[in-house]
Amino acid sequence: MSLLAPVLEGYFTERLAQRRASSNTVAAYRDTYCLLLAYAQRRVGKVASSLELSDVDAALVGGFLDHLEVERHNGVATRNARLAAIHSLYRYAALRCPEHAGTIQRVLAIPPKRTTTTDVSFLAAVEVAALLECPDRTTRAGRRDHALLLVAVQTGLRVSELTGLTCVDVELGTGANVHCVGKGRKERRTPLTRDTARVLGAWLRERERGGEPTDPLFPSRSGGRLSRDAVADLLAKHLAAARTRCPSLSSKRVSPHTLRHTAAMRLLWAGVDTSTIALWLGHAGTKATEVYLHADLSLKERALARTSPLPAGRGRYRPSDELLAFLQAL
Repeated sequence: MSLLAPVLEGYFTERLAQRRASSNTVAAYRDTYCLLLAYAQRRVGKVASSLELSDVDAALVGGFLDHLEVERHNGVATRNARLAAIHSLYRYAALRCPEHAGTIQRVLAIPPKRTTTTDVSFLAAVEVAALLECPDRTTRAGRRDHALLLVAVQTGLRVSELTGLTCVDVELGTGANVHCVGKGRKERRTPLTRDTARVLGAWLRERERGGEPTDPLFPSRSGGRLSRDAVADLLAKHLAAARTRCPSLSSKRVSPHTLRHTAAMRLLWAGVDTSTIALWLGHAGTKATEVYLHADLSLKERALARTSPLPAGRGRYRPSDELLAFLQAL
């Protein structure tokens, strides 16, 4: 008999601590196990601290993955990310609980689900303009939202990178830029345009009155960091207003990550190569950046325009006989 609780505790205090996992990784794994334990409690009828490793077997994990897709309406990518977190835990459990090797191996044998690759969603220039006009800049919250959305569209920072920015991370001197710590604890600096630097400068002067350099650049009402949900909510609010000004937005599903895609597409339209875009976005390589080459039909049309036309071949068949012409005309 092996309880799951000490294995889970050791996983966070030993495995993830030894690997110096980032706070985002720890949070993602924590959320996965919270969802899994809540599901297991309902299925097995035990409180989370009393669950045994044998209770959370392959059948239960499979049911949990189906629950994510059917009841929580998660996409395949989210399902696979949750499964990857579960696999990581069970690989650790294999060293701690060899008596459950069979159960562990069956869980580790659950494969990720194949996904259908779709084109990324992004905003056109008129749609970006409509969105940025919506925050009410006569209010403090409106000025914050406008600055946040402008920085997101221009820099392409991830949501976690945006919410993690502090006032000291903004450099407005020569070569204005923002500094962030991204995925894999990689640090990078992203240049700012003159307009973005001007907006951020005004916002910083407002933030510095009664604030500290290490305070969040885009704070919540309580003064702390904005959550992912808070960013999604403020985007949804301004997007609803923008759709009345720009009808094309009504046909698009826009999330905070869409703003990151928009920044990448703006660079691509400007003729920036994918290697530079990968560095700009903080990608580990260019493979993740290549999806933007497929996203815009106009890029393919310009490529087609530079090619030589193919021979068209013969035209439509024309009958030479009057009887055949009559039949063809029927």
